[in-house]
Amino acid sequence: MFDGFLTLVYRAPMIILSTVIMASCSLLCMPFDSDGSLQMACARFWGKLLCLWMGIRVKVEGLDTLDLSRNYIFVSNHLSYADTPVLLANIPANFRFMPKASLFKIPFLGNHLRTAGHIPVSMDNPRDAVRSMNEAGRTVREKGISVLVFPEGGRSHGEFGEFKGGASFLAIKAAVPVVPVGLIGTREIMPRGSKVMHSGDVLVRIGAPVMTEGRSLKERDALTAELRERVGRLIA
Repeated sequence: MFDGFLTLVYRAPMIILSTVIMASCSLLCMPFDSDGSLQMACARFWGKLLCLWMGIRVKVEGLDTLDLSRNYIFVSNHLSYADTPVLLANIPANFRFMPKASLFKIPFLGNHLRTAGHIPVSMDNPRDAVRSMNEAGRTVREKGISVLVFPEGGRSHGEFGEFKGGASFLAIKAAVPVVPVGLIGTREIMPRGSKVMHSGDVLVRIGAPVMTEGRSLKERDALTAELRERVGRLIA
């Protein structure tokens, strides 16, 4: 009951206000931000604010496995809407998301996603999805940035879902390592289907990178299975 009251009078209003302010700052940065780095800084600060308003205490394990001068494909399990601010605030790599295309239609949020260089993925049209993956591969190669993918395709329904092959396709095409990420605790912060936010502890576990150089697209299914197994070990 108390969490519902706190969500209504404090957490939700502060999240909405923070989103409007930081999205506006991101739009103001756009003319001076050719590579999207200023807008990504706004997104990181937005993520930190949301973690603060929601009362999320985050512990990160495995950052020492990353070489932040390299670019990667990050793959993470997806439990809650809280996953995005947690990852933005706590993974220091220069990455972009591949959110579903419908999010780009949301005022403020959609503008930021588009101008900051995040890549929309169609959930309904396989051809559009393949084009998105090819575009993401070019972005990784040409701009030297990383991409974070939720390979379950959306928030899970309580069970660890099957992985779709897009992240493996992207990693092999771009010839960059894949980093498995395990999230623990965000479902309890904001359960799927609930409008109530709860404070609590979240653990982000970062696994060792999986090399893809020299692999062919014929190995995509095997790589997808390997990545799911590695993320599963992180969250076990």
